[in-house]
This record gives sequence, C-alpha cells and structure tokens, in this order.
Amino acid sequence: MAVVPIIGLAGGIGSGKSTIAALFNQLGIESIDADDVARQVVELGTPALNKIHQRFGDAILLTDGTLNRRALRHIIFSQPEEKAWLESVTHPAIRESLDTALKKATSAYVLLVHPLLFETQQNKMCRYVVAIDTPKEIQIQRVMSRDRIDEETTLNIINSQLSNQDRLDKADLVLENAGNINEMNDKVLKMHETILRLIK
Repeated sequence: MAVVPIIGLAGGIGSGKSTIAALFNQLGIESIDADDVARQVVELGTPALNKIHQRFGDAILLTDGTLNRRALRHIIFSQPEEKAWLESVTHPAIRESLDTALKKATSAYVLLVHPLLFETQQNKMCRYVVAIDTPKEIQIQRVMSRDRIDEETTLNIINSQLSNQDRLDKADLVLENAGNINEMNDKVLKMHETILRLIK
C-alpha cells in the first residue's frame, strides 16, 4: 500500500478520465493510470506479449513486432472466453506495476485512474472512490472519434464494463462530466478540496 492515501478515479471508456486526471495533476496531485500500465505490460519483449503471440499467432502483431491492439480488441470483444484468458495473463502484471507506482507517490493523495476499478476489485486499495458520471451518448462519440472504431465495437466495449449507474452506486463521490472543460476545472477543484477534508 502507498504511504499516501489512494483515491480511485473510476469511469468507463470515453468518460474523460485522462483529462480529469490531468486537472488534478495541475493541482499537484500525482496519478497512476491503469490504462498506461496495461500498455506497458504488453510492450515488445514482455512475457505477456510473448504469451499473447503464442496464443493468437502473427496476426496479433504489427510489422515491427509490437501488439496490434485493433486486432486483439476485435478478438476479445467478440469471444468472451478469450477476454477472460487475456485478463488472466495481464491483470496480475498490471496489479504488480500499479502497486509499485502507487508506493512511490508523494503528493497529498494519489489518484488510481482505472476503467475497471470495481471489476478488478482494486477499489479495495482505495480510501475513497470518485466515479465519473458521463452520458452514454458522449462516451460513444468520444470513443468512436478517438479510437476510429465503429459504433458496434464501441458499444461492445462499453457494455463489457460495469454500467454507469452501478459504478455511481458503488462509489463514495461523483464527478459529473458532460464534456465542458471549463466547468470541469471548477468541479475538479471542489472535488480536490473535498478529498483533502476527507483524508485529514
């Protein structure tokens, strides 16, 4: 466990986690993003990438030997058993890397930014959890635009995660994000002040 309190920042894909975390960073709060760590554990030469390659063959790699994320995404979101296998390989490595990074934090508290915070039970590491409340339509638009994928694939990903309402019900605090960055600055500042009061 980190010496400083861990605050979970939970939100589904396209909920604005990275943008919101960056606003907390501007207030001097460190953040560890599970998505970044998830990318690191499947980089070229890692044991996880080697296992993925063995299971799915060369089609899962780009010409430079790195992971073809689009091809992998297509497989795991159309075949639940392959998704479960992939998680059994990557989740322990992700958890270990997150633990190491969280222990190095020195700010008043550290944010654990995670799309699957409750699904992976990593909410148990957190003193409090903030859930991002984002309308589904905005999530869909953001993901299709950012990842250049179709609506069906986007919905498969969203539906594979905890529903927005379930996430809000499980969280201690809620941060609404309907897409207005100027409003979000004020909301993050207020949330920061609330968290500081709670962890005293």
